[in-house]
Amino acid sequence: MIVDLIAGARPNFMKVAAIIRAIERRAADGGRLRYRLVHTGQHYDTNLSGAFFAQLGIPAPHVNLDVGSGTQAEQTAGIMTRYERVHDESRPDACVVVGDVTSTMACAIVARKQGTPVAHVEAGIRSGDWSMPEEINRIVTDALSHWHFTTSEIANENLRRAGVEASRIHFVGNTMIDTLLANMDRLVAPPAWQELGLEERAYFVLTLHRPANVGLLPNLVRLLSAVAQCARELPVVFPAHPRTVKVLDGNSVPPNVHIIEPQPYLEFNYLVRHAKAAITDSGGITEEATVMGVPCMTLRSTTERPETVTIGTNELLGTDASAIGPSFERLFAGAWKKGGIPPKWDGKSAERIVAVLEASLG
Repeated sequence: MIVDLIAGARPNFMKVAAIIRAIERRAADGGRLRYRLVHTGQHYDTNLSGAFFAQLGIPAPHVNLDVGSGTQAEQTAGIMTRYERVHDESRPDACVVVGDVTSTMACAIVARKQGTPVAHVEAGIRSGDWSMPEEINRIVTDALSHWHFTTSEIANENLRRAGVEASRIHFVGNTMIDTLLANMDRLVAPPAWQELGLEERAYFVLTLHRPANVGLLPNLVRLLSAVAQCARELPVVFPAHPRTVKVLDGNSVPPNVHIIEPQPYLEFNYLVRHAKAAITDSGGITEEATVMGVPCMTLRSTTERPETVTIGTNELLGTDASAIGPSFERLFAGAWKKGGIPPKWDGKSAERIVAVLEASLG
């Protein structure tokens, strides 16, 4: 039994790594499931792709579609046409897609049209914000999927409301947390730790990538200024995508905001684990911060991962810079919630996925 594992962007790699490990462990015990790793090339920068493969022990892809950059439509079309050729040359027994990036939706469409069943890992999450391309990717992928592997009861309920049969919903947990827990002892300080003289719980990590926050210079400057001022002169470490750096080009950055290159997996999570808090507009970082017990402030008005708010260490601040100050005040006063870890975020999610696939494809 062969399943295609689709990986195309940085969040995918962490989730796929756990599934690969689980398939290989099961195969060593006599399991019949095998995989073909398909890298779409949606993220092709070494720091966003190659370094993750090396650090997480992901083998070289069996297939690289090399789609590269482009508009949403260009990337979707490129992935679909290239994956269709690969799929037709050697048909898998199932196509496993993870997360909510362009690659997820594009390959799910191809597989389903070719009669290959689709498994969606991280199914059922919803932000309710249709301005996000990821929300459209989620909804389309879930509509096409045969197996829905979920991270929370909230996701289960979203799927039930959409009419998905209970027998197709499998609450397995979070494969990204599988990877985090498997690598917690391997986290390593990046060069910036020494270069900036960072000390545990005496700096902040900032990540911004959503167009509403980084696409327009005035918005980005307002957020950076507010975070820098509220940080009380503590360093703010900002691993920034080259596109974001280009937006800031020629404009002053607050002196305690330190822009560094995007970090590999082990280095980035080291920074998060030892930070006083993470400030982000990413969904995945809110999950990792929750498991590591690090306070997290999300500069968005909605989240597709509400369990990080209701159970974990995360809080939604919105995109108005004026909301940042009161949150920092609570943090410095020691009044931030402690949070807990959501059910089944225990490092065994991928094992549950593999068990369901083996039983279903038998």
